[in-house]
Amino acid sequence: MAKARSATRRRGIGNRIIFPRRKTSELNALPEVPFKDVELLKQYITERGRIVPRRISGNTAQTQRALTLAIKRARGIALLSFSEGYVPQD
Repeated sequence: MAKARSATRRRGIGNRIIFPRRKTSELNALPEVPFKDVELLKQYITERGRIVPRRISGNTAQTQRALTLAIKRARGIALLSFSEGYVPQD
């Protein structure tokens, strides 16, 4: 017979209870992500130019989609580099 699982345990290994992480991104409070704010966008891009995933950045799914769109728009009008992450404007 298979052993029944305890109904009191939520998620975790052994007796540890793991609570989900709270989403703590400043973009969640904004109505839309400004694609011209390069200093804000480069916080969500790695050194190699990749977009930081949602589980690391703390964004909601809706905010992460808007952030991705804003980064792609900024890359399209040459405010951000595709490979290096940030292009200084002279």
